[in-house]
Amino acid sequence: MEMRADLLKSIWYAFTSLDMEDSGKVSKSQLKVLSHNLYSVLRIPHDQAALEQHFSDDDDGPVSSQGYMPYLNKFILDKVVEGTFDKEEVDELCWTLCSKKFYHPSTNHTAVLTNKDAGRLWCLFNFLSEDKYPLVLVAEEVEYLLKKISGLMTVELNSVDLEEFWTQEGVQREGVNVWSFLELVNSGVLGRGLGTERVSSATEQMYREIVGNVLKEGYLWKKGHLRRNWTERWFCLKPSTLCYYTSEDRKECKGSIELDQNCCVEILPEKEGKRCMFCVKTLNKTYEMSAPDSKQRQEWTTAIQTAIRLRTEGKSSLHKELKAYRQEAREEREKRRALREQETQRLQALQGEKEQKQLELELLKEAQRQSQSSLEQEEQRRRKQHEELQRALQQQLQDAEEARVSMQEEMALKEAEAEHQRRRIRELEELQQRLEEALQQEIKARQDEEAYRYAQARLLAEEEEKTKALLLLQEEQEELLQQTQREKQELCRKMEKKAHSLEEAQAQLEKVRASRHRVDQDIAAAQRKQRQASTSVKHWNVQMTRLMHPIGPGDRRASAPVRRMTSLGEDMRQGDSQNGEGNINSFSGTDRVERKSGANIDAKPRMLQKAYSEPV
Repeated sequence: MEMRADLLKSIWYAFTSLDMEDSGKVSKSQLKVLSHNLYSVLRIPHDQAALEQHFSDDDDGPVSSQGYMPYLNKFILDKVVEGTFDKEEVDELCWTLCSKKFYHPSTNHTAVLTNKDAGRLWCLFNFLSEDKYPLVLVAEEVEYLLKKISGLMTVELNSVDLEEFWTQEGVQREGVNVWSFLELVNSGVLGRGLGTERVSSATEQMYREIVGNVLKEGYLWKKGHLRRNWTERWFCLKPSTLCYYTSEDRKECKGSIELDQNCCVEILPEKEGKRCMFCVKTLNKTYEMSAPDSKQRQEWTTAIQTAIRLRTEGKSSLHKELKAYRQEAREEREKRRALREQETQRLQALQGEKEQKQLELELLKEAQRQSQSSLEQEEQRRRKQHEELQRALQQQLQDAEEARVSMQEEMALKEAEAEHQRRRIRELEELQQRLEEALQQEIKARQDEEAYRYAQARLLAEEEEKTKALLLLQEEQEELLQQTQREKQELCRKMEKKAHSLEEAQAQLEKVRASRHRVDQDIAAAQRKQRQASTSVKHWNVQMTRLMHPIGPGDRRASAPVRRMTSLGEDMRQGDSQNGEGNINSFSGTDRVERKSGANIDAKPRMLQKAYSEPV
């Protein structure tokens, strides 16, 4: 349905351009030529028999748009298959036909649009216009389009020319047609002195974005899947695919990424010397890319997420969605304006009722004053009559007394009637007060309702902003979660390494403790052997002192020294044998120091034995 509506807009301009007399009818020969051209650009097989049969009646008589529509729907639009033709060629054909009749830019130097740029703006106008014929564009859409083009050229709108244009009769009420719009652009509303190249570049970019359905395009670095090298490519994002080319002329397509609900985009950390990285994940592959800066990365990730959302929701164009949103906003504003007018009329009616009640109250008060005045006059008259009767009829006291009693009864009735009137007035005053309070409450309720509506609209806007902020926070949270997982893995590796080092240190500590225990045992054994050696040294010192006594010459008993030396040798041998046994027993499990000390002790008896074995 959207494709048929877009084609009908362009064909409507082509049909009106063939109506040379502005009568709403076109000759059959011209419609045949138009139909042949539509067959060609829409890639439909020519049905010459159906064409001749449809236009066979009335020979060459003119045909209105209502008469041509059945043939156009049945034999052309019903056979169109989306994707088999180029919409740009259809627009170019229809623009060529209608521009010759309707588009006549001024011949002076004020025109800033070339014929191609005017055709691009014509296509943009058709895209943003509603499906109502004749095609017009409302004021808000005109300002939206002009502001978007000015933003691309980084210039400000000429507010003077724009205000003069809006003051023209019928522009605000009926909308703007495309020829008035092109005349407005040529008049310099986008800024004076702009070059045609600058305007052409902005118009082409705007055309590709809105009509070409390009969400974003630009250069990115892409990592290959086979060679794993980085190459700069020109990327073009649409709601269904992300294509990449060798350069921005888009002549050689190197590949495309199909986007659907199973795809997602993620931010990547810096690696391999590339900054501002992100990736697009599909069911089969992951495409890694690098943007020039963080702002471009954010714009690309947001645009890709938008494309995935549009594909998931079954929508084909972002700008069609925005156009529908703006149209709903306009309708909502119209509804609110109508409600405000109804509320104003109701308040006016309530004000009229209040004034009428006030008038009735004034009338009641006036009637009360008149009644009070008449009662006072009546009272005075009756008093005078009573006095006159009293003076004139003194003899008829009884009759006068009865007359007085009757008069008092009548006065009581009048007083009751006056009291009733006063009660009625008080009730009316209370009723007026209640009516005023009810009116004030209703006015306050209406004001509160209006405030609540404005607050609701503001809350909706804040909710949308918070939703966007929540999406950004969700992306940052996912990135922080990934970073936390990486840090946790690194911390686990460090903890395992430290645990292994701790186990090795504990094993070494156990070994040191065992070695220390053995050394303590060796030191205790050495101390025992040292004490035994000290005891042996003392013993040999005593023996040596005994042997060192001088022997006098010519002793009569020469055999005594021999026996004494013999006994001394035996004692020495016994001491050696005892010390030898002690050393053998003490040497078991001792170290090198103890063996050395034992050897020195054993060497002393041998030296003494050698000394005493020599002749005196």
